[in-house]
Amino acid sequence: MTTGSKRAITPLALLAAASLLAGCGGDGGAGTNDVTVWMYPVIADPEVNSAYWAQIEKDFEKAHPGTTVTVEQQPWENRDEKLATAFGSGKGPDVVLLNPDQVPQYLASGAIGPVDKAVEGVKDKFLPNALTALTHDGKLYAVPIYHTVTTTLYNKKLLDRAGITEPPATWDEVKAAAPKLKKAGVATLDYSASNEATLNLNFYPLLWQAGGKVFSEDGKKAAFNGPEGVAALTFLTDLYKAGAVPRTALTNTNIFADHPMGKQQVAMGFSSTLADADLARKAWGAENVVVGKPLGDVKQVAFGVPGGLGLNADSRNTAGAEKFLAFMTEPARIQSLGKASGFLSPRTDVTVPSDAPYAKRFQEALPFAYPGEPSPVARQLMSLIAPEIQAALTGRKSPKEALDAAAARADDLLARQR
Repeated sequence: MTTGSKRAITPLALLAAASLLAGCGGDGGAGTNDVTVWMYPVIADPEVNSAYWAQIEKDFEKAHPGTTVTVEQQPWENRDEKLATAFGSGKGPDVVLLNPDQVPQYLASGAIGPVDKAVEGVKDKFLPNALTALTHDGKLYAVPIYHTVTTTLYNKKLLDRAGITEPPATWDEVKAAAPKLKKAGVATLDYSASNEATLNLNFYPLLWQAGGKVFSEDGKKAAFNGPEGVAALTFLTDLYKAGAVPRTALTNTNIFADHPMGKQQVAMGFSSTLADADLARKAWGAENVVVGKPLGDVKQVAFGVPGGLGLNADSRNTAGAEKFLAFMTEPARIQSLGKASGFLSPRTDVTVPSDAPYAKRFQEALPFAYPGEPSPVARQLMSLIAPEIQAALTGRKSPKEALDAAAARADDLLARQR
């Protein structure tokens, strides 16, 4: 835990070192009444983050006398490598925060166990998409404690300048708006094509909106190079060639403030967060911020994921860990974590109280949130696709050629996993 909590714990830098791993859940800590939790900075302010989890420890122990919980703060950097090392050594935490794309990876290695018991009787209170994202073979492997979502953000001042009264909500409307915006001296659609940018916030939402998928149904082959993927990349490359996507897209990461969108050089973005909307309010003025529903073509969909707490399959205090999971999914904790982090509620019967002007609009986008397709190689795959999207944008390859090249390498990668 960070300094100032009731148990100061140095974040693990070398997980292979037995002295640093001795307190983790695989050994049950000092005894089987201990529960160790690995948490990541979902609350951006370090001091608020530390204070929040210190209070969670106290509140849980008060509610469950005899069980001690220790929340260890871990960095996002090298997250998977550190966790895999800890699980592989049998010294992993009892409970760990997981994203949907991590679940199949640790399930395949037998590192995590089902958590259905922790939400027994209240499963129907969660967003169906949140549960589906964390479920495999009919079993839940992480209990949702918060949810993220992205949606479409518009600069009203730039739309007004181009004489556009209704914000473009479909691909056809985006294409129709592009010449008007170009004439007004601004680009249409923000995009991040840097190799460092996550495809969950750039190409994948377009692929899903076209009705496509990243993987085949059995997960053994690439599917993103099908007609839907080609349509999505053609939509993007046509806009880029017409100047409707800024040339800086090639180096843009997913950081709003550094983008043409943040600098009021482009009229809309389709993968914006609540934090982006708040930054826009401060930079553009509230009167110029419009938050819409997710962009649509064949489907209306945007990226959004639940954050869930998973259970170490080798935990020596499974009962205590399940108590903690149940505790964190109670309405009071969903609300308090959401308020501290700025994230949304994964429960249908709980709304996170928020002073953020656009929180309600993002809450309305949650039914359209899609977490992506789980695969142990999901993150590796992105590094194969991103350079090919750049090749298509710059005209070195056609959209079909670019996606076929990425798919060939993806199929090789998937074949090695069998």
